[in-house]
Amino acid sequence: MSMLKDPSMKEIILDFCAEADMLFDELQDSLEILEENPANTKELEKFGQVIDRIMGAAKSIGASEVATFCELGKVIGYKSSQIKELPLIEVVTAILFDSLDLLRKMVTAIRLGNDSGMKNLNTKAFVTRLTWLSAKFKDIDRASVAIEGTPQNSIDELLQSLGL
Repeated sequence: MSMLKDPSMKEIILDFCAEADMLFDELQDSLEILEENPANTKELEKFGQVIDRIMGAAKSIGASEVATFCELGKVIGYKSSQIKELPLIEVVTAILFDSLDLLRKMVTAIRLGNDSGMKNLNTKAFVTRLTWLSAKFKDIDRASVAIEGTPQNSIDELLQSLGL
């Protein structure tokens, strides 16, 4: 039985959801600051750090789709912190707002005992934007987003692992 469905783990799952909600508020704050001042790319670094915390907690409870989706946000946050084109940062900010909205919905589903994850979410337009963004980030190599011995995680690979 998965940890998400184990009744004896309900309190741990609810603690994860509560902590994720608090961290989502931090992510929202960073994005709002970035929306006001797209040149403040330190907020993208902060976004990557905060979403990494959610990713680790999600992995520990077996919420693999949430963890992978957080990894996607981490990659976008860190890679976009390396760019200087303000119009592109504005697009990234909008995409990260969308990803935050989807993450909130995924965690709400977990809280309610529904771990079907992304299956019930409309992600087609979001995936189109991420695919476009992936092409923009092809030449950005950032060692801090490397996981499991790969030199660079690609947005395309993360989308594929989510079945998107």
